[in-house]
Amino acid sequence: MTQVSLFKALKFGQHDLPNRIMMAPLTRCRADVGHVPNALMAEYYAQRASAGLIIAEATMVSEGNSAFNSEPGIYSEAQVAGWKKVTDAVHQKGGRIALQLWHGGRACHPNMNNGRECVGPSAIAIQSEVHTPQGKVPYAVPRALLDSEIPLIVTAFKKAAENAKRAGFDGVEVHGANGYLLDAFLRESSNKRSGPYGGSLENRAKLLLEVTAAVIEVWGNRAVGVRISPLNSFNSMLDSDPIAVTKFVAIELQKLGVGYLHMMRSDFFGIQSADVMTPAREFFKGTLVGNMGYSPTEANEAIDKGVLDAVAFGHHYVSNPDLADRIQKGVSLIEPDQSTYYSSGAKGYTDYPFA
Repeated sequence: MTQVSLFKALKFGQHDLPNRIMMAPLTRCRADVGHVPNALMAEYYAQRASAGLIIAEATMVSEGNSAFNSEPGIYSEAQVAGWKKVTDAVHQKGGRIALQLWHGGRACHPNMNNGRECVGPSAIAIQSEVHTPQGKVPYAVPRALLDSEIPLIVTAFKKAAENAKRAGFDGVEVHGANGYLLDAFLRESSNKRSGPYGGSLENRAKLLLEVTAAVIEVWGNRAVGVRISPLNSFNSMLDSDPIAVTKFVAIELQKLGVGYLHMMRSDFFGIQSADVMTPAREFFKGTLVGNMGYSPTEANEAIDKGVLDAVAFGHHYVSNPDLADRIQKGVSLIEPDQSTYYSSGAKGYTDYPFA
């Protein structure tokens, strides 16, 4: 056996994870019309059941908030039934799977939502273009949510958490990263509002923490994870003090006692750089999950030294369904075909070989 520390047991919720290799949430755009999970998705996730924990892809908590057109939801009965087939397939293979709960916020576009306007903390658009059924277009300027509307967002996450439980998941992850709604409230570049949800870091973090607390009411704290990306500039995100953001969120999540804090440690585009992992470890004493660019060797060393408790692997889980087994046996890894990340069908999805 290689990478011994990666294969020590770890607790999540009521489950003993057999290893500390997590499958990061990966948007793959394979859901059916109506954002309904399907048999192909069940096959895909079941193939990856040897992961300590699968974190399923970003999933819409409410209707009209699509940012990818073919991503799944968890707000309708058909979606719950579709996800139940997925969780059953994973459990039959001996795996464990959590659902990432997500609101796209200003990354949504009216062209993908029957003309419905996108919303955010402030009327500031993402400075880029988005692929829609009508072609590639600039992101729309979001409508700033009223303070009176924010409880509806919290309620939507709580209802989605309830639906995830009915669908047979083993836990949930709150998506507070990558410029989507909760992260857009958290960071300065997208949140210019005043009032209880704007201005100070404490106010900007309020929605993320309220959502997390609401989800905990459904699942209990130990079966809830939270993902943040203090450095990532994806979706036009920046913050003047990512260390302070990391510290504050880590302290507050420690108080809530969440099952894990999932840290994206760097920036997709290299615009911002800082060490956010050290303050995360200092102020969050629960299970700390690292993500972005870890090799199996680095991951193992980080766990061995107590810097991390687990690592979420992303792109290598696209192309290595048996990633945990490959790491354990020292088998070489396959690199993914990026052209199939967001396509349709089995190609580049369920057709990668096992070792």
